[in-house]
Amino acid sequence: MNSSSNSSQAQSFSRRSLLKLLGLGALGTISYSRFKKPQPNIFQPDTLDLPRHLTQQKSVVVVGAGLAGLACAYELSQRGFQVTLLEKSPQLGGKIASWPIQVGDKTFQMEHGFHGFFPQYYNLKSIVQELEIQNNFLSLESYSVVFRNNQYQPEIFRPSHSCFPWNIVDLAVSSPNFWRWGINLTHPMHWQVFREISSFKAPDSFHRLDQISVTDWVKDDFPRGLYDLYFLPFAKSSLNAPDQLSAGELMQFFHFYFFGNPEGLAFNGTRQDMGTSLVQPIAQSILRNGGKILTEVEVDQITWDAGNIAGINYFQGEKNTSVPFWISANPALNGIEYQPLLGDSENNFQYFGAGDQVYQVLAETGSDRAQVLSLTCTHQGCIVKQATDGNFHCPCHGAVYDPQGQVISGPAQQNLRQFNVVEHQGDRLKLVAQISQTSSKKNPQPATLQADYFVLATDIPGVQKLFDLSQGEINPALIQQVNTLQVADPFAVCRFWFDRDFDWEHSNFASLSGYQLTDSITLYHRIQDQFIQWHQQTGGSVIELHAYCYKEQEFPSQTALLETFEQELYEIVPSLQSATLIHRELVNQKNFAGFPPGSYANRPLTHPAGGNLMFAGDWVKMPFPCGLMERAVSSGLLAANEILHQTGLQGRSLLTVNPEGFLKI
Repeated sequence: MNSSSNSSQAQSFSRRSLLKLLGLGALGTISYSRFKKPQPNIFQPDTLDLPRHLTQQKSVVVVGAGLAGLACAYELSQRGFQVTLLEKSPQLGGKIASWPIQVGDKTFQMEHGFHGFFPQYYNLKSIVQELEIQNNFLSLESYSVVFRNNQYQPEIFRPSHSCFPWNIVDLAVSSPNFWRWGINLTHPMHWQVFREISSFKAPDSFHRLDQISVTDWVKDDFPRGLYDLYFLPFAKSSLNAPDQLSAGELMQFFHFYFFGNPEGLAFNGTRQDMGTSLVQPIAQSILRNGGKILTEVEVDQITWDAGNIAGINYFQGEKNTSVPFWISANPALNGIEYQPLLGDSENNFQYFGAGDQVYQVLAETGSDRAQVLSLTCTHQGCIVKQATDGNFHCPCHGAVYDPQGQVISGPAQQNLRQFNVVEHQGDRLKLVAQISQTSSKKNPQPATLQADYFVLATDIPGVQKLFDLSQGEINPALIQQVNTLQVADPFAVCRFWFDRDFDWEHSNFASLSGYQLTDSITLYHRIQDQFIQWHQQTGGSVIELHAYCYKEQEFPSQTALLETFEQELYEIVPSLQSATLIHRELVNQKNFAGFPPGSYANRPLTHPAGGNLMFAGDWVKMPFPCGLMERAVSSGLLAANEILHQTGLQGRSLLTVNPEGFLKI
């Protein structure tokens, strides 16, 4: 988008002019009423009345038990399919999984961070309603965007009963920062921006904007207030940094959450952890319908035959298994651009992996061998750091390991895992766990699963690993699509327990803008029952800070993350500086789907290449607007629908917001 200079006769666009444009202009082009909210759109409704249940035996294997895999398995198990759901972790749920932690003499359920359930999450809500678990959720009534150093007054979003354009009119009227939006619709660039954000239509919007990042799109004379107040906070809440996010994807995101959304912007939280409130009820339904769920599963091989998956080999065991896997160099941790590791003239540590899966590699002088040590603490998964004495220290809970990874002091009970390098390609290493570190069976025998259909519903690193394990003839275009998928910058969550409460004038979940690391704050002791009860018993507080997409170069270690989170928490809530910090938990991962410029065209579909393979996950190209958890669930239901259609059954009705913006360029 080309910039243009302000005309000498250009006048600032007033509140009255904006209301006139949005109100009168929209009345002539759309049939929405301020008093009658439009109903959700049905995506590809079935025109035939088809059977809903199988009359013959059919089987499905779903790999990955995040929201996408759970939704797919849930729908198919209800229709009579024999469903087997495989998950590599001990817990189900993927990015919404929960696991127990110990804080003093209390046990709590920890998560990957707070998740909000927006009212336009129609497909996720339909599962909640079918399971009759609506009482597991509570309304947060409103939420705020709070700006550092009072750069802007807080923006407050509440439920709305008005549809577009009236919901945007209401936002303009209620915004305390309206006069600082900086919109001048007599300016060609500003008018072009307004047209793009109010006229989303796939694939047209992607054809215009997918090749440019959000940062580049807004750098030339973009309305500064509009960017600071809405574009920056909400772009980052997509879990993609603006410099790595396609402007086309941001338009889809804005359309789903703002311009095409008739439901308002407040949302629900869970009364308990996500596992208890949502994951377990879905899993229990799958089991009641005869499905099988296997956890701690390692896939050993996928066999292909004539464009179909013929079978999957897997085994269950400890996390250290003999399954080889690839890792990539991490220039941010190495401090320099990656240089070929093996054969270096001097012993030199190099670091591979990211998030909570980081590996230290030491090349032996004059040899082609390398020693590889996982730096993931065996207690709760934090990344340990080597001190000047050579020992590894966990920044989260104080475990200490010697230079060989042996436990010196708790709470960790197992040594750091060790691996061998079996293959070396440029900046990638293929590792396999040392035999002595694997389960007591030494050589566990894999089982083989055959099925009529297979659904790969893992995250991006997971699906790429599965293709690395594939044998047989595979469509080269499909391999290329999978290999070019990218993950977003890593995210981090830090949850703090303090011995006292504090005054807080904003919403119990609030977006934060302007901080080096922190993007949101959640007051768990005012939302979830387990923490409310603890607060009532102790008077303490539980606060979570979340960094949606930080730069590894700025925070190369979990120690740096913890220190910055704590510093910024005391700036956000100054009264906590005199409180006693009882406990803290850090979650740090790099597995959210990336939507970089130029990625839309090559993104795989739910049914990517015919045959019996389906994809599901928040990284799949979607045929209607959706985002985050709703995108994951919808992709799983789309995969299920494809299987239902192939077997002659009625598909599930999938709902979405109005798929097109009202201007429709």
